Parts: sequence; C-alpha cells; structure tokens
Amino acid sequence: MTTSRRKFIKISALGLGGVAATTSALNMFGANSYLDTLVKENVAKTFKRTPTYCEVCFWKCAAWTYTDEEGAIKKIIGNENDPHCYGRLCPRGTGGVGMYNDDDRLKTPLIRTTVNGEQTFREASWEEALDLIALKFKNIKETYGPEAFALIKHGAPGAHLEHLFKAYGSDTIAEPAYAQCRGPRETGFALTFGSWVGSPEPTDIRDTKCLVLIGSHIGENMHNSQVQEMSDAIDNGATIITVDPRFSTAASKSKFWLPIKPATDIALMLAWMNVLIEEDIYDKEYIAKYANGFNELKEHVSQFTPEWAYGITGIKPNEIRETARTMANAAPSVIIHPGRHVVWYGDDSQRARTMAMLNALLGSWGRRGGFYFKESIKVPKFPHPPYHHPKWGWKEIGEKYPLAQMGITTEVLKAAIPSEDNKYPVKAMMVAGTNITKSIPNKKLLEEAIEALEFMVVIDTMPMDVTGYADVVLPECTYLERYDGIRSATNREPSIAVRVPAVEPKYDSKPVWWMAKQIGERLGLGEYFNYNDFKEVIDWQLKQMGSSLEEMEKIGVKNFTRKSGPLYINEDETYVFPTISGKIELYSQELKDLGFDAMPNYTKHPEPPQGFYRLNYGRAPMHTFSRTANNPNLNDLKKENDLWVNPKVARILGIKTGQAVWLRNQDDVISSFSIKVRVTERVRWDSVYMVHGFGHKEKRLTRAFGKGINDTELISKVAIDPIMGGTGMRGNFVEIITKNPHKNIEI
Repeated sequence: MTTSRRKFIKISALGLGGVAATTSALNMFGANSYLDTLVKENVAKTFKRTPTYCEVCFWKCAAWTYTDEEGAIKKIIGNENDPHCYGRLCPRGTGGVGMYNDDDRLKTPLIRTTVNGEQTFREASWEEALDLIALKFKNIKETYGPEAFALIKHGAPGAHLEHLFKAYGSDTIAEPAYAQCRGPRETGFALTFGSWVGSPEPTDIRDTKCLVLIGSHIGENMHNSQVQEMSDAIDNGATIITVDPRFSTAASKSKFWLPIKPATDIALMLAWMNVLIEEDIYDKEYIAKYANGFNELKEHVSQFTPEWAYGITGIKPNEIRETARTMANAAPSVIIHPGRHVVWYGDDSQRARTMAMLNALLGSWGRRGGFYFKESIKVPKFPHPPYHHPKWGWKEIGEKYPLAQMGITTEVLKAAIPSEDNKYPVKAMMVAGTNITKSIPNKKLLEEAIEALEFMVVIDTMPMDVTGYADVVLPECTYLERYDGIRSATNREPSIAVRVPAVEPKYDSKPVWWMAKQIGERLGLGEYFNYNDFKEVIDWQLKQMGSSLEEMEKIGVKNFTRKSGPLYINEDETYVFPTISGKIELYSQELKDLGFDAMPNYTKHPEPPQGFYRLNYGRAPMHTFSRTANNPNLNDLKKENDLWVNPKVARILGIKTGQAVWLRNQDDVISSFSIKVRVTERVRWDSVYMVHGFGHKEKRLTRAFGKGINDTELISKVAIDPIMGGTGMRGNFVEIITKNPHKNIEI
C-alpha cells in the first residue's frame, strides 16, 4: 500500500484551542405575530443593531444583528422591508448566531507539514500563509499558465475570489450550485422561455390557485418567502399537488399526494400534457399567441396516455386525469414548480423542459398566480483594469456539454487528473465556502483529483472535511463579522441589502475580501484592489445607486420601483419572449440541431436489484447542506439524520425504529458510520430516505463528528446530463447492513 502524498489530516490532531442564543423554528403554516412583535420591541430597546443578510443559505434574507453592551451577538431578526423574508427568518437564519459562537471554528491559518514521518498541520501566521499561497500562484503561472489554477467556490466569498482569479488570468472557475444542483432547470426553462429561473424563483405563490410540487420539498428546504407564501396560498384555498415517493411535509398539506415510482417523473408529465391537449383544456389563446411547435407537441404526446403512464409511474389513470383537470381549472394561476436540487437521473434538462412546457400549456408564465417577470437592480462595478484573457477556462473544460452556462465542478476535477487526453490540465486549486466532500459525487474521482494536485488551499469558517486535504487552510470570519458585496437579487421589485460587521472577527479569522486583496497585492495586482477597506467599495457603489453606506446602515434594505415593465404580460400587447424566435419553444430546434430530442421523451432508468433500495435524500428545515451540522444552535434542533424505511422492508429485514444500521451501495461502497432507522409508511417500499449533510469525519466538529451517514459518500454512480453536464445522483442503490462492517477499523 503506497502512502498518499495528500493524506486526509484530522485537524483535531492539533488540539487547537460565546454566548449561545435561542433559535426558533419557523412555523411553516402560521406564527404568533404578537410574540414576534414583542420580541422585536424588547430587543430593539436593549441592544445595538447592525444590518446584514444571511449566509446560512442562498436565499440571503436581510436581517438585523443585535449585540449587547459587551459586544456579544445575542439575536438575529429579519428585516421587515425585505421581500426575501418579510421580516421573518427561518430556523437557519435565527440560528446563524451559532456560527459566530461555535468554539470549533477555524482560528488561525494552518500549513501542512510532516513530523516524524506523519502528515499534520501546524499553526502559521497570516503573513507566512499568504506568502506561500502567492508563491504557488506565481509558480503555477510560470510553469503551466494561470489557467492551471482552479477555483471551486460558493456563496459570498466566491465573488471576491473570482475577482482575484480573473485578475490573475484564470477563468477555471466552478461551483457545485450549478452542476450538482440547479443547472438543468436553468437550461430547460431557458430553452423553452428564453429565461433562467434564477434565485429566488419568480413563482407567484401568494396568488396561485394550484401549486404542483414534483420532488420539491418546500417547508423542508426552507426557501423562506416561498414557505410563507405557500402558507398564505393554502389559507386562500389553493390546491397543492405533491408528486413524491415520500410523504413530505408539503405532501401532508396537499389535496393530492402522488407517491410516484422514482425516476418516472417525465412519464407523468407527458401524460398530463396528453390530457390537457386531448381534452382541449389547455390555454388555447396563450399557446396560439405565444408558442411555437404546438402541432408537433400534440402529435408527440398523443401516445403518452394516462394508461401508458400508469404502467410506468404507478399513478392510476383517473388520478392523472383528475390532477391535470385541477391544474387546468386553476389556470393560468397555476405553478409547476421548477424545484431547486434537480440533478437526478441524467435526463434532467429534458425533465425541466417538460415542466416548462406544462407551464406553457397552462398559460402560467408571465401570469398572475403563475410566474411573474422578475427584476433586479444592477450594482455598478468598482473600477479596475480589464481582466486578462485566459487561453482556456471552464468553457473549454466542459466543451462536450454544449449548453453548459457555468463551470462544471466534476469536469474541473477530472482536469486535475493527468492523462494524455487532458488538454486543459489543472495543477492547483482553491476551494472556498463549499465542503466538496459532501457535494461532489463519486468519492474516488474527488480523491484522485485532489491527490494529483500540486497545491490546494481551502478557505472556510469551520474545519469541514475538505480542509483535511489542503496544503493551506485559511480561517474565514463569519458573515456577522465582515463586509461583503451588495445583495441584489431578482424579485417582484428590485431591492438591495448590505452586510455590515456587527463585531470584530473572532480569533485570527479574516474576511475573504481581505485575503483576496492580500494575495492580489503579492502578485502585483494591486490596481485591481484599489481600496483599503471593502466598505469603500460598497459606499462607492451605493452612491452611484443614489444611496450611501450611511443610509443603508440605518435601513438595511432599500426597495426600488420596477423599470423593466409590468409584473405580468400585458394582455393587450404581444409579449416577445427572449428566445431565438421570440416565442415559447415547445419544439426546440436548438436541441434538434445539437443532436438531442426536440421534445422530451421518457427513458427507462435502472431499478434497484434484489435486496437493494433506491437512495433518496433531501433537506431539513434547520440545516443547510453540511455546513450547519455542527452549529450549536441548529445541532440542538437536529443532531443527526435517520434512515426512513417502509414497514414492509423493516419486517423482511427484522429491523426496528432506533436501530443502528450501515449501508452498502451497488459498487460495494460502505458507509463510514451507522444511521438510526425510522420505520414509517411515509416512504415507498422500493426506496430509503435520509437528510443530506451528516456523517462528518472531522473530529474537530465535536457536535457533528460520526453522527449519521453522509449520503454523498454512497453516490458512486453518476448519470451525466449530456446537454449541460449536471451530475444525476439519484440512481444509486443501497442494501441495509445490521452488523458493524467496520469493527476494529478506525475511520
């Protein structure tokens, strides 16, 4: 057995050396507004408040951070003027203070070293760590070109580092939020309507009459404003249709729950289109005015009857017809929700296309209660010289996926593995704000790529598992301790929000804008960082927008009037869609020209072999991916995941609720840790289910270490979307093991 050059190091081997605030779970379907007001009034009387926007998930709700007279953060409360949260935060947002108070935080820069033949980390000064990183940047550029240094990023830190990398000359940039999350839906909806869905999604849930959720777990994935609007919609009598092999929280609030056989969603949606067209209950005027390819679609779906779909999906024909008619009766105030984490089976762009086309047949795009026309306000770019033009970057690395619109993380990782066919070699990598051991499928690929790198930097607030592979670890301060870029996201009306530090950074942590500037100056790129403090950048940008940092520190959020036009289609005019033809593309000539199906087709996917069950995973309302599992506030709400098992399966295997089991997948990959069983009728007999983000191997994560199973560890089989490169991860199967397969083996 050879020794790895880049052995995973448990940061806990170093022995590196607050006040906890109470969290409250957002009641999905109602809250005590009197109590909310009382808490806000009492807090406002006692504490100093500072504006921020949340970094615990991508929704970025604006909030106020409250600190006491000693400068300790005590509470985070939503900004009432923010359209992302309407003044109310979810459990993650209120629990954000736990990130600041977590004693397990990274506290100082670390550098990999070898002591007595063993790899470990040693503490280092910022000067030493940054000098080493700058030296490696220079060496990589001189030896291979700047393109060979890659950035994998997520969240607010990514913007600062992307600026650094582009100034340096590298556009080898990717993030899991694209190819491991929402990329296919952006491709599918763009091909149909000419527009990305974006974030927050422009779903007009507050006015909808019918909301259709296909594997979208609103209330568990906790998309704040959507959860609140869904609650209002239910109160207003809206019909909820949930398609899911699991009885989710949303399913419990639904008029219709369709426990579909996994991997057959396209078949169901094709049958719905068949009913809408054959029964002549689609929006004829809308389609005639705004769509291309209806005749082709009508002929295409004529074969996909509810009876045909029943044999595939397990959903009875009368249920398919009744739900299709329910949608039609509600149209155009109906939403087939595009979902968020949509990399499932490898045909995900086409599945998103099917969703988009259903919305088109129902006339919901650009209509009240369907999808509104989103708008954001542009934040001026702070002046800097033009970026250097790289010889290659993420586009070339992902060139075999013609409609990829962002860097594909798995392709960047493959580029780090030496081979004769590798035209775009990656030799060094920086990973920031993303624990790729929990987001990138195929652990073998990940470890092979990391092993081949000449240099790797990881930036994080916590000693996440990925830090154990780094040559240098840099401790980022939390979002409550730093300035960041102005939040400007799409919504009904444009708005901006600012993030201002409520306290000084704890320990020896630093904001990423400072790290990027320090590295840039060491590389002779100081002209790209022409400011002493990032607050100068923010203030300059705000003044260009008719505001100032002084004003935003007082209000936190500023809302603007729409300038792009009405929220919905003006029925007296002919709306031009931003597609090639100016119309909705039911038949995609672009896909046809690229060699793909112009209209979606159902493809049968592999099923679990005897004794195996499909591995499904999802979210919990108090946790965001893997980054919050150790948060003292949120960990207190949910310490570990459990394995949902159908009672029929439990009887066959002789397992009970609370029993610890292990999982082995179809490629003989065994889970590192055990997971406790939850026997429940809420999951199909052919599947098991767990919440994502647990099973951490880093012992320094004292609350999260060894708790539950990391689902990503068991995802070794990946179905690649040929259109945009998304990594379909729901085609893995597991068997349940009742005896510890790791006995006497240290993990």
